[in-house]
Amino acid sequence: MSEAAGKDSAARALAVAFSVAFVCALLVSTTTVLLRPVQRANIEAARVMQLVQKALPDAGETLTPDVLEVHLVELDSGRIETGMDPAEFDAEAAANQPETSVEIPREQDLARLRRRALYAPIYFVRDADRSIDTIILPVSGRGYQSILRAWLVLDGAATRVRALKVYEQGETPGVGSRVEDPEWQAQWQDRPIYDADGVVRIGVATRAGDESGRYAKYLVDGISGATRSARGIDGMVRFWLGEFGFGPFLQRVRNGEIK
Repeated sequence: MSEAAGKDSAARALAVAFSVAFVCALLVSTTTVLLRPVQRANIEAARVMQLVQKALPDAGETLTPDVLEVHLVELDSGRIETGMDPAEFDAEAAANQPETSVEIPREQDLARLRRRALYAPIYFVRDADRSIDTIILPVSGRGYQSILRAWLVLDGAATRVRALKVYEQGETPGVGSRVEDPEWQAQWQDRPIYDADGVVRIGVATRAGDESGRYAKYLVDGISGATRSARGIDGMVRFWLGEFGFGPFLQRVRNGEIK
């Protein structure tokens, strides 16, 4: 083989190597972009299930990411939105943009959030018959000195709370921070949400006489020395279960429109 032919052969081999490397890099990059929403959804599902498993320890291995469904709900109507990808939706960012949020009327702003997004993610866990067994709602509200974030876990009929799991708070250590105390959170298990007229009654007993009044069965005990933090939890739960929160969606579940 001549020296020129050898150089030409080496150049072709180098060109092929570069071409293969470019195509492989392009494929990897494209696959990464295409799978990113799926990866985010899987990570979020795993995070949700980890939190819910802590909130519902009796559920054991039945609550796993593969039985978790995530949907977006249009809060005003309570309808499930099918034209948007939940994995691409950032509710916190949406709540801060005028075009993707709405101002909360002062008289309804029990959570003291001022604005909320037009949509919100919700999660279903289904049983063996594919019926809704558990509904998981992300909720937030202002406490004494921080924004509280929690998972509110309901039964499949949307009539009782199965658990409340606070996962983010910046309240006073040793006082308001007790909203994360497992023993206090355990009080929420199996509490009824509505009275016979469909009015949201669940909450925290923060006023004298609440624990023995007509709505006592709907209320968990307050937190000694942390009345403002407890009221923050109370307002957060009542707001998101109410008409300006997930109320319209939960009404559709109770009516059998969402299965």
